Amino acid sequence: ADPPLPPGENGVEGRAVRVGTRRSQLARIQTDSVVTMLRELYPDLHFEIAVAMSTTGDKILDTALSKIGEKSLFTKELENALEKNEVDLVVHSLKDLPTSLPPGFTIGAVCKRENPVDAVVFHPKNCGKTLSLLPEKSVIGTSSLRRAAQLKKKFPQLQFRDIRGNLNTRLKKLDEKEDFSAIILAAAGLKRMGWENRIGQLLDPEDCLYAVGQGALAVEVRAKDQEILNMVSALHDADTVLCCIAERAFMKRLEGGCSVPVAVSTLLKDGQLYLTGAVYSLDGSDSLKETMQTSVNYPNQNEDGPNDDVQHVGITAKNVPSQAQEAAENLGVELANLLLSKGAKHILSVARQLNDTH
Repeated sequence: ADPPLPPGENGVEGRAVRVGTRRSQLARIQTDSVVTMLRELYPDLHFEIAVAMSTTGDKILDTALSKIGEKSLFTKELENALEKNEVDLVVHSLKDLPTSLPPGFTIGAVCKRENPVDAVVFHPKNCGKTLSLLPEKSVIGTSSLRRAAQLKKKFPQLQFRDIRGNLNTRLKKLDEKEDFSAIILAAAGLKRMGWENRIGQLLDPEDCLYAVGQGALAVEVRAKDQEILNMVSALHDADTVLCCIAERAFMKRLEGGCSVPVAVSTLLKDGQLYLTGAVYSLDGSDSLKETMQTSVNYPNQNEDGPNDDVQHVGITAKNVPSQAQEAAENLGVELANLLLSKGAKHILSVARQLNDTH
């Protein structure tokens, strides 16, 4: 890569902004979409995409994700490049980012969220069906304990089996073999890949609560790099930020990761933020689910000074009212506390032990 140009008078100008991405096609598409937005906002800047990264999560394809036990599965290598100043920002699916980022990093932007729900993609022979219409003992592919736990409870007649690989690989496995009747994927990823036409059924949050941060893209930057932080903060979508802060705070308080079934759904309406959160046993038979709400209707105060770098569960959002961010974070913590008071810890620790021994 060319050496970065000396920064111009006003911040980032005159230097190349380097964007890191994973190799997978979806990662590339997501990165390109963010770079396109940045180019529209900053036509004078030069953005270059550095693709060199296959991550641990991309390499270990024969082990269930929940077993690898590494929280930052898809993000570690990218963070190394950020730390060494090889790249200035990295685009992730927010749901891949742990609720506590390593020191020195922050999420400098959370883009407007796609539809966060899960989608069912059917084997061509089941085209036109829904999950409830599949024959008994049909096998559904999903690598997510969260999806399996909820759907086992709702569709006890179906069987759920692990399926790994990126979106392309999973769709190929579904179409070319007879192993699976359907697979469950995030609707957002299918949409971004241009495969919306493969969605046979969208799962309403009533049927299946989604993953924390699902459907949102996050831009990770060095926490001390004010120029880059200011530049990407223009991409923040305030509603998405508040929903995702609440979801991440809920998850963090429960100490949930890939290895336990924790699920959420959020709604922001008329200045009220509603958070539904749930925890499940692995087979879905045991579950706790509650909803709480809070007002996030606060004016944006321009507070210069030491406060402007406060992170909320890893997110720095200067252009979103800080009181609203605090309210969202508190909502997540309080909802988690409510579930913990009703026995969530037991459900989660049993799920964790079972998952470790299987």
